[in-house]
Amino acid sequence: MFPKLEWYQAITKRVSRRRFRLEGLPQETLTKLELLCYQFRFPEARAVLVLDNSGAIYKGLVGSYGKIKGAGAYIAFVGDIGFPHYQEKVGYLGEGIILEATNLGLGTCWVGGFFRPEVVAKQIYLDPGEKVLAITPLGLTDEQYSLEEKLLMGFAKSRKRKELAELTAGIPSEQWPHWVRQALEAARLAPSAVNRQPWRFMVEQDSITVKLDSPKDSYNIAKRLDCGIAMLHLELGAMAAGVRGQWQYLAGEEVAVFMVEKQ
Repeated sequence: MFPKLEWYQAITKRVSRRRFRLEGLPQETLTKLELLCYQFRFPEARAVLVLDNSGAIYKGLVGSYGKIKGAGAYIAFVGDIGFPHYQEKVGYLGEGIILEATNLGLGTCWVGGFFRPEVVAKQIYLDPGEKVLAITPLGLTDEQYSLEEKLLMGFAKSRKRKELAELTAGIPSEQWPHWVRQALEAARLAPSAVNRQPWRFMVEQDSITVKLDSPKDSYNIAKRLDCGIAMLHLELGAMAAGVRGQWQYLAGEEVAVFMVEKQ
């Protein structure tokens, strides 16, 4: 059932939004997202939809112009730190839910370092060992960006992406199987903290390995969470090209390898 192929179409539509219209969210949309949070989860990662329009969970982002305003709800992305690979799983499932929200017409924004986890912890139940790693606001947005959003996008250079040649190693691009470029282009568009794009890809004939650019984290957000987001994008790109595969999680600077299912 997951991931959903229709999420692939949302990859190019999804943009970070921080200004929302002060109006209620459609109940049908909220019900669909709540069901998805229930269905799309792992033992070490889950998501919780919270109806809260107070704004109390948000800290200022890059000064006053970056603060999130007007969101009618948010989703908390929770990881169990007692499990290996919980960060990657949180990124993977969180991006799936964000892409679903995009297809449902809502604005979203990954927030990993500028929210108050202690406030979130009072609004949801956490098992021992669980931690809120990130959140996304949910809301209806105007077509045009606000001035504040434009300023923040310019600061973060959010639309700039590294070229595939800078991100890839392994077999030469002219020898890539038909599905690889579509998978990598989708992964290349994945969001990451301040657009740092910490992933690198080792391409082989029947697999792509996702690696860290360096072991050092930054901005108090794990690079492995970012890589989990890219992993989902990569898998969706492969699916759109007619290829399915499985992830095998790795250790060290290697995050995971996507291996094509044999026909």
